[in-house]
Amino acid sequence: MGTLFWLIVFALMLLLEIATLGLTSVWFAGGALITFLLSLAIDNPYVEWSVFLLVSVLCLLALRPMFIDKFNARRERTNINRIAGQTARVTEEIDNFHARGAVSLKGQEWSARNAVSNECIPVGSEVIIRDISGVKLMVEVKKEINKAEALGGKEEK
Repeated sequence: MGTLFWLIVFALMLLLEIATLGLTSVWFAGGALITFLLSLAIDNPYVEWSVFLLVSVLCLLALRPMFIDKFNARRERTNINRIAGQTARVTEEIDNFHARGAVSLKGQEWSARNAVSNECIPVGSEVIIRDISGVKLMVEVKKEINKAEALGGKEEK
């Protein structure tokens, strides 16, 4: 095949990895580097391609998950991860049919839609944030638990 070919493949894969930062093509660069070193001793294209594919795929499957965990450890979580499950108060009636509604969450106004049904949610209701879709919060009415339900149907004495 040629040592120059594998050197070019190595350089191209590195450039692709630098451009994308996806931790995918770097493993193929590693496979090309190993194959380049092998091609210095052996001149058999079948062996070279087999080694390239084997090393690249093994590195991709075995090493990528470990490195992805290391890279993602420093990433900041998005707002949805911080606000899902929180309670907000409805400031404008939520009406999916007319595509309107708003809630207040920690002093910020958010557009909102009913996530579980098409029923309107009146102003002043407490809602739980379930998801975010674009710039809209998907919410559902917070269910109030009365004392009898909390005590398992027994009244407090």
